[in-house]
Amino acid sequence: MGKIIVKHLEPSELYVLNEIDRSEHITLHYLQKDGALMVETVNWQVPNWQRADGEHSVEHLICEVKPMLEAGAVLLGAFDCHRLAGIGVLRFRLTGTMAQLALLHVSRAYRRRGIARKLTEEMIRLARANGATEMYVSATPSGSAVGFYSSQGFKPAPTERIHPELFELEPEDIHMIKTL
Repeated sequence: MGKIIVKHLEPSELYVLNEIDRSEHITLHYLQKDGALMVETVNWQVPNWQRADGEHSVEHLICEVKPMLEAGAVLLGAFDCHRLAGIGVLRFRLTGTMAQLALLHVSRAYRRRGIARKLTEEMIRLARANGATEMYVSATPSGSAVGFYSSQGFKPAPTERIHPELFELEPEDIHMIKTL
């Protein structure tokens, strides 16, 4: 692996999501109840992107993210030379002073090498520069995702602070907030 460079991408480059290998073996699954986290042991294989128009397809994700980018969100890519290693989307104004880490994927071959951290640090830097004092993430309830966000200072959102629109879209996710 060469030096990883994080750079801004144009909204029209969102199609590069297709280059990310999202497959994963999940052994821990989190549940959020009344602001507390509970964990269970599982043995799940998550495949790479579905090729149809299903919920876990690149096409579906592009349809979800495209309006955010059109409204001013930032698309970031982490590159190993010319190869996409990770991708992130920052939405500046989830609320008046809260930004949203709306998307973060690191390709399987590049995980556990600091790429998610680099992308997250850049999103935090941009959010602070734009006046945000907090960042919200609706995390996939896997051990790797929740563990990563916890290591970056995100904490489970208290019930009264869970964003209702995001909860309605992703009720199984672990909703977390980081003070910037």
